[in-house]
Amino acid sequence: MTNANPNELNCQEVVELVTDYLEQALLPEKQAQFEEHIEECPGCDTYLEQVQQTILMLRKLSEQQTFPETKQDLLEIFRNWKKDEG
Repeated sequence: MTNANPNELNCQEVVELVTDYLEQALLPEKQAQFEEHIEECPGCDTYLEQVQQTILMLRKLSEQQTFPETKQDLLEIFRNWKKDEG
């Protein structure tokens, strides 16, 4: 999507602002420009949805329990790594 109006965001700018948008860290004017672009640009709308889905999947993954032996194996590897480094 090209922007004829200098007050409109282009696709590159939207990609750069996605994290701030999702963290609700944009100024109101910039947020409105972002949302207007998303409404008009299917590619950027899809990109935003993909980022949101990735975040949801990573949250679910981080909530999963690890097996005790896996946790112990990882702790042992870390301990040995620190010993080898010193």
